Amino acid sequence: MAGKYTKADIVDSLCEKTGISRKQVQIVVDLFIDEIKKALTQNSSIELRGFGTFKVQLRKGRSKARNPRTGEEVAVISHGTAVFRPGQELREAVWDRGQPEAGGTQVLPDDHESDC
Repeated sequence: MAGKYTKADIVDSLCEKTGISRKQVQIVVDLFIDEIKKALTQNSSIELRGFGTFKVQLRKGRSKARNPRTGEEVAVISHGTAVFRPGQELREAVWDRGQPEAGGTQVLPDDHESDC
């Protein structure tokens, strides 16, 4: 699969694989995402072994920044931002994706589906 993979795609895939109704899978996926949000807003990190870790990282504020649209100078306060750090299994699984072959062409995985 190439391109975007949305929450709806995940729900559909889980429905097909489990035989559970789409509505029930949607509820579980939404609850899972809500739990991640809740943990992050409470400044906890979420570790999913084999996948990765979500956490909140503090970004320092600065007195001089520019609004790229207007060019106006603005101050930016310190704030949190959600970050994801992939686990070792995920890093290894995607390591060779997008690497050009010796001849200079990109190697696509065997399961690549055409967009046409």
